[in-house]
Amino acid sequence: MSLPKAELHLHIEGTLEPELAFALAARNGVTLPFADTEELRHAYSFSDLQSFLDLYYALMAVLRTEQDFADLADAYLARAAGQGVRHAEIFFDPQAHTARGVEIGTVVEGLSRALERSEERYGISTQLIMCFLRDEPAASALETFEAAGPHLHRISGVGLDSAEVGNPPAKFREVYELAAAAGLRRVAHAGEEGPAEYIREALDVLGVERIDHGLRCLEDQELVARLVREQVPLTLCPLSNVRLRCIDTLADHPLRRMLDAGLLVTVNSDDPAYFGGYVEDNFTALRDALGLDRETLRTLAANSFKAAFLDEPRRRALLAEVAAYEFTD
Repeated sequence: MSLPKAELHLHIEGTLEPELAFALAARNGVTLPFADTEELRHAYSFSDLQSFLDLYYALMAVLRTEQDFADLADAYLARAAGQGVRHAEIFFDPQAHTARGVEIGTVVEGLSRALERSEERYGISTQLIMCFLRDEPAASALETFEAAGPHLHRISGVGLDSAEVGNPPAKFREVYELAAAAGLRRVAHAGEEGPAEYIREALDVLGVERIDHGLRCLEDQELVARLVREQVPLTLCPLSNVRLRCIDTLADHPLRRMLDAGLLVTVNSDDPAYFGGYVEDNFTALRDALGLDRETLRTLAANSFKAAFLDEPRRRALLAEVAAYEFTD
């Protein structure tokens, strides 16, 4: 049994394994530009964020119906259950689908069909976070938020993802104000490829409660001190960082320095079908690369529940599971 943990930085579209991609392509009459799953897996070799995004968006063509999105989410949840995930806050990118003619209701209702059964089937509580594509105009985010209106009862929060450089958080001030007024939680990718200043801007302009990635905070010690003081969670994705060349090797990952500084960091998988591992795989890879001991792993698992958007009884129960967990290796 794996160490209990929450996954807080997971793009559901990034869990599209080659086998499911080909199955959905066959079901929907979509021709993929790859001969087979082996050739597709070989294509998962990226030089930077943009080269990943190009393939990521191209493969979304196989996602057409509510059942497709339900199958995608269910496949992730089944894998996550085997990796100790007890709570998952799942990102989705509606603009990537509406741009292809897939209505936002199809996406939300399909994902929700799987999520509503998740706790009963897999023991995983879930929340759904709607992300805006930061390399699209702010007006597109506003249109997306308006279109999501009839489905907001199924959505817990909003996020900001896709190509970061040149797309500062402040661009999305208005849509985040609307989300706050609607009672939604707010997170944003910042400080992955973009500068540390984007982290500060996400906090001060967008009012986010959690920073996705945040690696580059270490370039600004005043910002680090603030993040420590306010215990703003950072959702790190180590295998993603290596595959997208944010760091050279896992041995270079700053996680230990971030923990030593007092930052509230968590470990997540980002887009696991593309980056070589799900959340437990990230824990294991970090353990081996950085020599993390059991109590550090326990701290990271506890941090994931502290950073999650959980009610307090559920949080306390899950933290108790972490404290009681007995390592077997």
